[in-house]
Amino acid sequence: MEIPPAIAAIAPDGQLTPAQRRRFVIDFCLRRIKPGTGSAPEFLQRRTAMNPWPDLQPILHGVPWVIIGGVATRAYMPERVTKDLDILIRSRDGDEVRERLEAAGYRYVSSLAVPGFLVRSSEGTEIDVILGDHPWLDEALTHPNQDPVGYPVLALPYLVVMKMASSRVQDTADTTRMLGLASEEELARVRAVVARYAPEETEDLESLIYLGQVEMGKTPLQETKHLTAPSRPTPGSRR
Repeated sequence: MEIPPAIAAIAPDGQLTPAQRRRFVIDFCLRRIKPGTGSAPEFLQRRTAMNPWPDLQPILHGVPWVIIGGVATRAYMPERVTKDLDILIRSRDGDEVRERLEAAGYRYVSSLAVPGFLVRSSEGTEIDVILGDHPWLDEALTHPNQDPVGYPVLALPYLVVMKMASSRVQDTADTTRMLGLASEEELARVRAVVARYAPEETEDLESLIYLGQVEMGKTPLQETKHLTAPSRPTPGSRR
């Protein structure tokens, strides 16, 4: 497939960095955003656990861990379908966690593209175990949130930091919706964590908050020129 001109102008080889992908999507949305979600307010406030996932708490008792990825978002926005369960642990706990999962009947499948490994239950449920060494990891594991069934979930500020670092289109969509539904108190905590651990992402964070709040009808649609990047990266550059 030929690289679209708008993307080639940023990266001639079509290989956008996570920051470039996110900025491309933000700029696209800012040019086209309209208020309204197409969903009833009652639906947007609903927090469900209709998709069943295994309870790892008895298996991993005593080992700090949290759910991340698509399953974690159900603590902060309407639940969406995702194919596997992602959990985050400290790197040093990797061997113990693998041993416990295998003892509980999970089968090791492979390593991941990022530090971690994939296991599969006898029923076919896949779990991605992510080995973390993030500077914020200890405080995040000490203060997890809970999803609708009481599983430990990464708190919103750190989930936002992770999704902004990944910046796939789905990650950007999740982040925008979660921020749009967040309270001002929650947003203050998100801003503080991003300012501390990813200060270079502050501008894009404010754009994502704005997009989410316009979608949720919390803020009127305004001139967005101040929310766009001051200039495009030159061809071949990486941001």
